[in-house]
Amino acid sequence: MANMKQIAQMARVSIGTVSHVLNNSAGVREHLRRRVLQAVQTARYQPNQLARGLRRDKTDMIGMIIPDITNPFFPAVVRGAEDVAFSNSYRLILCNTDNDHSKELAHLNELHTYLPAGLIVIPSNFSDLTVQAERYRRAGTGVVCVDRLPKNWSGDSVTADNEQGAYDATRCLVKLGHTRLATITGPLHLTNAKERLSGFKRAMREVKLLLNPEYVQETTFDKRGGYLKTLTLLRLLPRPTAIFAGNDMIALGALLAIRELGLNCPKDVSLIGFDDLDLGETTDPSLSSVSQSGYQLGTRAASILLDRIQGDKSPAKHLVLETSLDLRNSVAPPPSGNRVTKPLKRRNRRDGQEIVHATS
Repeated sequence: MANMKQIAQMARVSIGTVSHVLNNSAGVREHLRRRVLQAVQTARYQPNQLARGLRRDKTDMIGMIIPDITNPFFPAVVRGAEDVAFSNSYRLILCNTDNDHSKELAHLNELHTYLPAGLIVIPSNFSDLTVQAERYRRAGTGVVCVDRLPKNWSGDSVTADNEQGAYDATRCLVKLGHTRLATITGPLHLTNAKERLSGFKRAMREVKLLLNPEYVQETTFDKRGGYLKTLTLLRLLPRPTAIFAGNDMIALGALLAIRELGLNCPKDVSLIGFDDLDLGETTDPSLSSVSQSGYQLGTRAASILLDRIQGDKSPAKHLVLETSLDLRNSVAPPPSGNRVTKPLKRRNRRDGQEIVHATS
């Protein structure tokens, strides 16, 4: 691969002239500029981005850290951020933390050495970015948090209106006639999980429905967690007739448990998730869900970050995006009489293995 010295020799100009043409950093006479560009094209020259970053104290890279690449919600956030970055000549570097704060810190420390122009973070479990974010800010690098907020966060953020979305879902179930409502939350040290639980409880308080403490189950934001906690809920007497799940992955696990226990959704148990993933339209029954746009979360975060990169010094921005409720076939009025049922037992798969083992 050609370097700047070879380009200068081919174009019969100085290295400084090549640099000015490539970086548009100073006026160059037109006939010299054309010679440089022709040499660049002939040699298929690609600038060394890291070397350019060292000269300018920044590269054209934006780092993005997400907690779980296997969760279908997060790729939509990444896509939104990448579209905005690419259209503004920045390139996105993606890091996955597996919801592990120590891995998150390792990514933050390493990314700093690559001189990114900015950073977008969906925090991990128990995330505290205070020290690392301040280090980036001192270096002139913007940091925006998305979807969740780390401990003591006061910087730029873009989140959904989690509380209102959960409130709307719960009110819908109440209006259908459900009085025994349960919820399966995500980890309650995460801000979005806490806000969704708060919305659920607010809707229950408004209509003066008592909330059985056993009807609030906390788990991880994944299918296995939803499956296990739904088994717990549906063995209670009386069992709930409706479940609000903290996200769609939890709701998918809930559908598996409902089916395994020989119950019907929504005839026996209504179910609403949160995120409105595309795959919810293909389940049986199709999944009702609170819709938040992961793509918009990503685009808005990237737009704020680009403003910071371009010199915006205004106070921290905290965008909260509206949600909506998409009702499908997983909700219905409660069973007539809300009768107390007998304890339920799991049905095994044909191969003799329980579903929990097959889906782990």
